[in-house]
Amino acid sequence: MKRHYEPAFTLADRLLLDAVVEKIWQRDPSAWAAAPGSPDAASITNRLGWLDVGRTMPEHMKQVHRLRDEVKDEGFEQAFLLGMGGSSLCGEVLRSVFGVADGYPQLVVLDTTDELTLTTAVARMTPARTLVIVASKSGGTVEVASMERFFWQEMTRAVGAGAGRHFIAITDPGTALHTLAESRGYREIFINPADIGGRFSALSLFGLVPAALIGAPVDALQSGGAAMAEGCRQHNHANAGLELGAFMAATALEGRDKLTLALAPSFASLGLWIEQLVAESTGKHGQGLLPVVDEPLGRPDEYGTDRVFVSIASESDAPDEERLAALEAAGFPVLRLSIRYDGLGAEFFEWEFATAIVGAALRINPFDEPNVSEAKEKTRALLAGYAKNGRFDDAPPAPSASAVRDAISSIRPGDYIAFLSYLPGESDVESTVGEIRIALRGRTKAASTFGLGPRYLHSTGQYHKGGPNTCVAFVLTGEDETETPIPEAGYSFSVLKRAQALGDVQALEAHGRRVVRLHFQDASGAAATLRQLFTEALA
Repeated sequence: MKRHYEPAFTLADRLLLDAVVEKIWQRDPSAWAAAPGSPDAASITNRLGWLDVGRTMPEHMKQVHRLRDEVKDEGFEQAFLLGMGGSSLCGEVLRSVFGVADGYPQLVVLDTTDELTLTTAVARMTPARTLVIVASKSGGTVEVASMERFFWQEMTRAVGAGAGRHFIAITDPGTALHTLAESRGYREIFINPADIGGRFSALSLFGLVPAALIGAPVDALQSGGAAMAEGCRQHNHANAGLELGAFMAATALEGRDKLTLALAPSFASLGLWIEQLVAESTGKHGQGLLPVVDEPLGRPDEYGTDRVFVSIASESDAPDEERLAALEAAGFPVLRLSIRYDGLGAEFFEWEFATAIVGAALRINPFDEPNVSEAKEKTRALLAGYAKNGRFDDAPPAPSASAVRDAISSIRPGDYIAFLSYLPGESDVESTVGEIRIALRGRTKAASTFGLGPRYLHSTGQYHKGGPNTCVAFVLTGEDETETPIPEAGYSFSVLKRAQALGDVQALEAHGRRVVRLHFQDASGAAATLRQLFTEALA
């Protein structure tokens, strides 16, 4: 992969002098300033299995290949991937980049608790020709467990006692999902190495199994990652992961902590995976890098001094080079990377290693997520209250342009805006928010992000609560038209999603973040109301 950036920093040299590359490969927690015997040291030691995927994954490939061939031979037409965060985002990238080969099932990634999305998916499936992949490292993620019970119920109704032949599990050894899959008679159970963290699992079974099921070049994916891993052992500037990580860390230490990704259209979905990896790994203890994705490049005068740019071009297409050149000429750091169609495995490992380097340079543990559990705990408390009282004690005011205007007025240099949406994912809310983001950038120069809840809780959610206190969050909620019970839960998907939204609002406020909740009685009309609110607020 070509590099087109001559660093103006000496951070990579310092990291080489400090033998950081050697320490990482020696599994030495001191690379991340963790004291011997500390909780950080323990969590680091138990999360470094991603370094070994070139050695540990080949032994699983026979099982992966067998399933791939069976699925094609038996004529399956559709596969639903139920997962959250690192268990699902890689599958999303693989489907987008490679498409689906002839004769293989269409892959639908479901990482949501939105009723409309889930019930629509079930209504569209042909059970006899459908597979369900249940992917969860912990085996107990509430969203995945809820979706599994829902799809199991629907599949059992349709095909009876043979439902298990339509299910595949990917999990760690000994988890609740492992036990459940055995008891239900799943077609296949893939046991991933326990020492690979979710967001570092792209080149493990969590990525390789979905790749195989859509007929993607799974062997090239695995071997490309292994080759990059060998390259990242080098103790010099030819180490691509070291150079990328040093570039990101050096700019963050300069105050340029908004990592703006300009991606070739053919690899646009890679931004979602990078966003989760970098934000959740580095956004803690008041520091970190915030990836900004899905934002069209603008003029230099539309950005603040907190921006840094990384572009990724492919063999067939590239980001807007004219805009990148103008940004570079204006003094913004710009790193240009290139990627081949068959180089996605190498890209995954390079970004994983670079993220480990950023953690070392910032002296933080990139493998934990200390603030993710906060929203989960608050969600559990809200669900307990709902079970007792039959309702939530939230009475949100009608969306107000004045509340939006006040939040915008609070934005200062270095701040960013987060749109956190619990509205149906298939609506036109995201495109409308995209227009609003461009208008806000023109007015405030602030970076902005869009997160779909509850998915973002497992990615940028860590950064929003654990990173710098520079967040202005607009949390978008709405009334669902249906109440679809989650089997064995005692509440519906609508109730779970509302509890997750409210729980995160409480967690954000507990960390002093500026939060505006915009609740829409008519969720189907939310996009138009949003546009009106922000137009009025910016007038």
